[in-house]
Amino acid sequence: MKLAVLSDTHDNIENVGKAIESIGKQQADAIIHCGDIIAPFMLKEFQQAQTPLHCVFGNNDGDKYLLTKTAAGSDGLITLYGILGEIDFQGFFVAFTHEPQMAEGLAATGKYDLVCFGHTHMPRQEQIGKTILLNPGDVMGKEGNPGFCMVDTRRHSITRLTIS
Repeated sequence: MKLAVLSDTHDNIENVGKAIESIGKQQADAIIHCGDIIAPFMLKEFQQAQTPLHCVFGNNDGDKYLLTKTAAGSDGLITLYGILGEIDFQGFFVAFTHEPQMAEGLAATGKYDLVCFGHTHMPRQEQIGKTILLNPGDVMGKEGNPGFCMVDTRRHSITRLTIS
């Protein structure tokens, strides 16, 4: 499977549009969003990708009720997990959250193949035992290097794609 992993979109509708276009070209089977979506209208942007979106809340997400309501009204395309998401992608176990400390703790358990997080806006990839700890950086472009990661679950490979 191909997973697009992104975080910290912060209502940057232009960069989200570019990311969605790139995700479509990469033929991602699913999208994981590690928090700080911010507003419900951003979830509607992701619906246009017609790719299942799995997301968690970040520390800056605003109206959690409306975000949840928007996800619930997506005909199953968007799944909002709260602060921690866990998914089994055909035997490839993934956990995702927004906070780095929680992600580091999850990776240390050795239960997952991949643990993803956001919050820092800085890309990071580290091997902790059998687990890959991954921060895809941000889509927003706060530090001037907007992008996201593509994960090939069969090859256990990760590629970071920039948004320009």
